[in-house]
Amino acid sequence: MPDVAVIPRPVLLESTGGEPFVLTAATILVVDSAPELVAVGVLAADLLGRLSGRPVEVRYTEGGAPSVVRLTVTDDLPAGDEAYRVVVTPQRVDLSARTPAGLVRAVVTLRQVISDIGEGTLTVPALRVEDHPRYAWRGLSIDVARHFFTVSDLKSVIGLLAHYKLNVLHLHLTDDQGWRVHLPSRPLLTRVSAGTSVGGGPGGFYSPAQLAEIIDHAAARGVRVIPEIDVPGHVNAATHAYGELTPSGEPTDEYTGIEVGFSRLHDDLPATREFLKDVFTDLAAMTPGEYVHIGGDEVLTMDHDEYSRLVGFVSSVVRDAGKKVVGWQEIASTPLEPGTVVQYWDINADPAPFVAAAQAGAQVLMSPASKAYLDMKYDAGTALGLEWAGHVELRDSYDWEPSSLIPGVPAESVVGVEAAVFTETLTDLSELTSMLLPRLAAVAEVAWTAPEDRDFDDFAARVAQHGAFWDRVGFSWYASPQVTWPAAPAGTAGATR
Repeated sequence: MPDVAVIPRPVLLESTGGEPFVLTAATILVVDSAPELVAVGVLAADLLGRLSGRPVEVRYTEGGAPSVVRLTVTDDLPAGDEAYRVVVTPQRVDLSARTPAGLVRAVVTLRQVISDIGEGTLTVPALRVEDHPRYAWRGLSIDVARHFFTVSDLKSVIGLLAHYKLNVLHLHLTDDQGWRVHLPSRPLLTRVSAGTSVGGGPGGFYSPAQLAEIIDHAAARGVRVIPEIDVPGHVNAATHAYGELTPSGEPTDEYTGIEVGFSRLHDDLPATREFLKDVFTDLAAMTPGEYVHIGGDEVLTMDHDEYSRLVGFVSSVVRDAGKKVVGWQEIASTPLEPGTVVQYWDINADPAPFVAAAQAGAQVLMSPASKAYLDMKYDAGTALGLEWAGHVELRDSYDWEPSSLIPGVPAESVVGVEAAVFTETLTDLSELTSMLLPRLAAVAEVAWTAPEDRDFDDFAARVAQHGAFWDRVGFSWYASPQVTWPAAPAGTAGATR
């Protein structure tokens, strides 16, 4: 359909002809009275109200209203918790889904097809959308350890995730440079190791109440939060706070550089397992979702047997706390319980451990650095970002297939797709979004849309229409020269806007 630029591309989107729906002062939003549905209704009404500049009333019955936006939960949709339908006629907009999460996806699609024709008048073309995601796990990992991002920053990112129907926010909460979550059993972690970041910046951390605020804000928008504490490497912030974790018994110095692989825990120290049990038990108790991420990457100075023992111990603590385990790809070389999620990031790695892990019942989450690491520079002239995985332009983030990325891993073992952004060079929300956009939209479509329905030229034409939305909400973004951006000022192609 002309002038309709839905991302990710839906399974079905067709014009039904006729006049558009016009949002007027008489328009009401109707939703059933179940609390979880009312929450989605309030979210939708707030969105429409902000767009139109006038409040939209939420009701439980239509009562003969002449102009209605109706939210309904129904089983009359394809299988899957996030399946939804949008039907627009001149008098009404019907949004239906199997679950509240699916209704959130329907609301997002409505948001993407609304046109503002001026003076607060909003129109929606007559259309029908039938849609459901390819993968159940569609996420973004954000490193808040190298540089800290506030609760407000993360709420902005959560809004961006929801806009592109991503449903996981993976928080990389700890690393050598800083510890970003307060744990009741280990208060020195934030008292001593939260105040630093790369380059000597101010740092910061989330209190339990703030983490709960982030989780609740995300849940209301159909996004689940998966927290990560990275062990048994990337632990200098921990050893800086607790000297008993080092062989000498002395705390390590703070670290504000960007090298990796030099820090580690020691399984033969009495304090190590007690520390790990405290930390992951606390984190699991603060996590209403089903997953906790244990890290496990880039432990370069530890022999494999010790690494395997520590990964196994941490995994048992997480499982004992009632959670499922996620870890970076290195954990595939250790014995894994069925249902463990292995996050693949290095495309040069030997595929054999992933094949074996899948055969043992593990699932694989696809985060290939050369495609989905959105802290990589767009090109050699990009001011921010790193280059160790090469340059990642928009098409690189779009043109890849998760199910065939690792030879020998069956397609059914792939649980989903997750972009990642590490923040060695990113210090604020503006710099962060300039690296996320437009590439996050590309990864979102890879995660949602079946490969036979994906085409880069078609995607480029649609994403070109999203720049105006990013401008309206105040996000910095990169005007990739691979896209013809409408009304772009001369000389902006390839620049950050």
